[in-house]
Amino acid sequence: MAATTQSPVFTVRMGKPELISPAKPTPYEFKQLSDIDDQDSLRFQVLVMQFYRHDPSMQGRDPVKVIREALAQTLVFYYPFAGRLREGPGRKLIVECTGEGVVFIEADADVTLEQFGDALRPPFPCLEELLFELPGSGGILHCPLLLIQVTRLKCGGFIFGLRLNHTMSDAAGLVQFMTAVGELARGAGAPSVLPVWQRHLLNARDPTCLTCTHREYDEVIDTKGGSTITPLEDMAIRSFFFGRTEVSAIRRFVPHHLSQSTTFEVIIACLWRCRTIALQFDSNEEVRMMSVVNARSKFNHPLPSGYYGNVFAYPAAVTTAGKLCENTNLGYALELVRKAKKEVNEEYLRSVADLMVIRGRPVLTVVGSFLVSDVTSAGLEKVDFGWGKPAYSGPAECVVRSIPRTGSFYIPCKNSKGEEGIAVGICLPVPAMEIFVKELDFFLKNMPESGKKSTFNASKL
Repeated sequence: MAATTQSPVFTVRMGKPELISPAKPTPYEFKQLSDIDDQDSLRFQVLVMQFYRHDPSMQGRDPVKVIREALAQTLVFYYPFAGRLREGPGRKLIVECTGEGVVFIEADADVTLEQFGDALRPPFPCLEELLFELPGSGGILHCPLLLIQVTRLKCGGFIFGLRLNHTMSDAAGLVQFMTAVGELARGAGAPSVLPVWQRHLLNARDPTCLTCTHREYDEVIDTKGGSTITPLEDMAIRSFFFGRTEVSAIRRFVPHHLSQSTTFEVIIACLWRCRTIALQFDSNEEVRMMSVVNARSKFNHPLPSGYYGNVFAYPAAVTTAGKLCENTNLGYALELVRKAKKEVNEEYLRSVADLMVIRGRPVLTVVGSFLVSDVTSAGLEKVDFGWGKPAYSGPAECVVRSIPRTGSFYIPCKNSKGEEGIAVGICLPVPAMEIFVKELDFFLKNMPESGKKSTFNASKL
C-alpha cells in the first residue's frame, strides 16, 4: 500500500544550464494572463517527470539533442513561454514576450531505469539532481517560465524533467505544449494543435458579479497550528497505492444508492475521513475537501481548441469533523464530494474570476483543508519524443509543492506486480500518519458488517 521501495544511489553529472530561445524571431509584445491564471494560489512551480525506456530503433539518436532542437522550434509557436512575467496595476500578471528563452539542462546519470524499481512513482530519489533548481530561476516574476532537464541513463533510456510556472498553464495546457515538442521531435513541421492565447476569455466580467458560493476561499484563522504550521522536517510524506483490490475493499463501505460513484470520488472520500481522524480536530471544527475540477468541457460556448491557460476550479465540500467521522459508512463524505464537483460549470468559473478582482486575489483556504489534484486523465502518458510512451509520467512529487501539508496528487501508476492503479501522496505530522495508516487499514481489511469499529474517538474531536 505505502511506497517502501529501497531507492538506488547514483550520481548525476550536469552540463552548464543554457537558455533555449525560439528558433525564429517572435513578436515582442505584452500579453495579459486571465483572472483565473493570475490568482495567488497558482503562483508556484509545478514539477513533472517522464521516464523513457531505451528504444533500439532510436540507436544513434541523442534525446538531449533531439529535445533541445524540438524545444526551440516549439517556442516559435509558444513564444510567450520564452518571455518573463511582470506585474501590473492590481497585481495583474502580464507576459513580456522578450524571447529570452527557457532554461535547458543536459545531464547524465550512472543508473539504469530498472534500478528505480518496478513501481515508478514519487517520491523519487535524487529529485533535486534529476530536476535541478537553478539558483535565481524559480521566482514567479522576472524569471524563466519553464525549466527542462533531460538526463541520459546508463541503459539508453532517459528522464525528461520539467518545471512550470503554474500561472501560465494547467495540466491540459502543459500536455498540449509537451505534445507539440514531441511532434516536432518526431519530424513534424508544426504542432497538430496550434496554441491559442486569448486569455481575455477568462477575465472578470464588467461589472463583476458573484453568482456562486466559493467556500474554497474562506478566510479561516489557524488557532491551533496542527498540520498547517508543523515544520516540514517533522512531517511524514508517504505515497499510497490503490489498485483494483484496494478500491473494491473501500467500495464495500459505499451505500448502494452511491454505487455509481467514480473511483476518484470513493478513494478521496475515504482518505478525507481517515486524514480528518488522524489530525484529531475538535468535533465542531470545520473541515473541507477541495478537488481540482477541469472546466474545459463545461462551457456553453467552448473555449477555442488550443487554449493553454488555466481552466479549472477548486470547489470545496465543507462540514464539521464530527459529522464527517461519526460513522464508517462513506455515504456522507461521498455525497459532499460529489455535490461539490457538480457545482463547477462555466458560471462557477466566471464567478471565481470576478471574486479574484473583487477580493484582490485571495488565497485558497488551507486551515482544515485537504486538496487533491487528479492528473490521471491529463494525457501526460501519451507524450512521445520518439522513444515511445513513458514508463512513468506525472508529477515529480506526490504532494503539491506550494501547499505540501494540504495538497496531494492523484497519480496513475503501477505497483511492483505490474498492476495498474492510483497513487495518492499524503503529508502529515509523524504521529498523525500512524493514526492515518490504521484508519486506512480498517477500510482495506474489514467488512462493514463485521461490527468492528475504526479507531475514531469522538471524545478526541
